[in-house]
Amino acid sequence: MKKIPVILDGDPGHDDAIAWTLAASSPQLEILAVTTVAGNVSLDKTTLNSRKIWTLLKKEVLIAQGAVKPLFTEHIDAPSVHGESGLDGPALPDPEIELQKLAAVDFMAQLLREADEPVTIVPTGPLSNVAQLLLTYPELKNKIAHICFMGGGAAYGNWTPAAEFNILVDPEAAYVVFHSGLPLTMCGLDVTEQALVKPEDIERMRNIGNPVARIVAEWLDFFYLFHKEKGYPGAPVHDAVAVVALTHPEILTMKSCFVDVELSGDYCRAATVADFYGVLNRKANVNVVLDLERNKFIDLLCESLETYGEVKND
Repeated sequence: MKKIPVILDGDPGHDDAIAWTLAASSPQLEILAVTTVAGNVSLDKTTLNSRKIWTLLKKEVLIAQGAVKPLFTEHIDAPSVHGESGLDGPALPDPEIELQKLAAVDFMAQLLREADEPVTIVPTGPLSNVAQLLLTYPELKNKIAHICFMGGGAAYGNWTPAAEFNILVDPEAAYVVFHSGLPLTMCGLDVTEQALVKPEDIERMRNIGNPVARIVAEWLDFFYLFHKEKGYPGAPVHDAVAVVALTHPEILTMKSCFVDVELSGDYCRAATVADFYGVLNRKANVNVVLDLERNKFIDLLCESLETYGEVKND
């Protein structure tokens, strides 16, 4: 099987951590590097969390620290969702993976130059690093095969009525990406809020019994408690959908259309406006993921966790 070379870019975050756990176990992906960005919490925290996650997974990856703030605005974060550390819940191993000396954007550029084929970037946080890469190294755009990201939403937001958190943190960066001309897949709230892990699913994962499965179950325990208070029947593992869109697109429904990012307004700044009916007569620039087969998604998560050790039989 020919693997897809990927760079994982994120701001962990419980759902980033689960997305990376899924990616690390996939025989379809070749992980070239992991880059971090300020988002759910500060850059120092997302970077430390990244190093701990990959130490837990026992995967040797190259990690580079990225943007400390958005392109033009001040950083906003979400400790109310993910806890003060950004990854509250179970204790994680001390990090054993050192950071690359190059900053994320320069390291990504180096990897793209050296790559034998175009690389797919999988952002699961604000798009600050990706936008900076496109602005700083425009000559490398042809070395990017695809950007498959979690962010946005065609119907509604979650941090404002119109805007999803990752896009709201750095809407100007999102604008750069949406206007890049590159193949884009948007895994927004329309689909990611269907990626619900319910209490019975968490127990199924816990019963797999290996250390990674137990940690993931405890991450989900924490994440579910927050969402339960908001009326959700489970924990939406938003970021994992961006990985599934690459490895198992057959369980998703997508629609291609023109999507833009609103950069102004008291209520609609950072909204991702999807022209499903073609009223703007603009060329489609994004594959928007709209639906997901939840039971198959849960099966994929469990199958991924089983690769990290023996299944408990009791």
